[in-house]
Amino acid sequence: MSADPVLRVDLSSPARAERPRRVALVTGMSGAGRTTALRALEDAGYEAVDNLPLSLLPSLVRPEDSVGRPLAIGIDTRTRGFEVTPFLATLDRVRGQADYDVRLLFIDCDDEVLRRRFTETRRRHPLAMDRAVTDGIRIERALLRDLRDRADLLIDTSSLAQADLKRRVQDSLAVEAPAGLAVQIISFAYRNGLPRDADLVFDVRFLSNPHYQPDLRPLTGLDPAVAAHIEADSGCASFLDGLTAMLATLLPRYEREGKSYLTIAIGCTGGRHRSVFVAERLNVWALSRGHRCAVLHRELAPERRLEDLGPGAAATLGAGDTAVA
Repeated sequence: MSADPVLRVDLSSPARAERPRRVALVTGMSGAGRTTALRALEDAGYEAVDNLPLSLLPSLVRPEDSVGRPLAIGIDTRTRGFEVTPFLATLDRVRGQADYDVRLLFIDCDDEVLRRRFTETRRRHPLAMDRAVTDGIRIERALLRDLRDRADLLIDTSSLAQADLKRRVQDSLAVEAPAGLAVQIISFAYRNGLPRDADLVFDVRFLSNPHYQPDLRPLTGLDPAVAAHIEADSGCASFLDGLTAMLATLLPRYEREGKSYLTIAIGCTGGRHRSVFVAERLNVWALSRGHRCAVLHRELAPERRLEDLGPGAAATLGAGDTAVA
């Protein structure tokens, strides 16, 4: 993917004025990267408002204010008056306004990674009070369960670097992004767990494994020699044909149902050879059919932990900022 873009919006453009005004509501687990996501949208041209009291949300999203820069509104459990049921009711009312295109973005993360982040930064979880961090995480996850289920876009930051989160947010919610289904393809290793934000998961461990070839082991599915080895498997071509045929049926139906984002996860044992190869082939196919598509090879970009940032990093970075650091 390219470097983080800073998009500029020409508000005088008639084409821009005719579109519904984009509103991105950004929420999620504390420490998962909500602040990073909100800043990424601000860098991309959004007008960003953080910790807005829910009672004021309707006043920001009024028909008479539907022309202007897109809005990014950060809402979390520390927001004054935060309750999930009233929030969902407000969300439904706002979505009913034709002048607005409202998207709910939920930033999630594995519980153990969240616990480590709060421990390393020595920050108290906002719902833990005088209890253990794990109690705060458990309480917040239960509180936000319905909100997570209603999200248009779910991003799991457990193994994302901060720059990867920014790019994914900006790619998915770009100011001038065309309408239609946006597809994210993730390659991963089963031994490191399933991507939590996956909508569809495909297991390609049945394909011939280049790991057992000494000359191919240090390479990845991006290398032609590895691709040639996997393509020589007698079952490879028929599998790819069947997979793309199925997706050719599914993707338009997801789009007709109003789904804006779809995450497809491709898994193998180590996440470096077969899953990477299939994800790349699937990306080429999706792009050839006109879909907006992005690829993330989870195991090829080692996760940046606080211990990799040098001494004192945990003390100088806030919990929201270290979410994907």
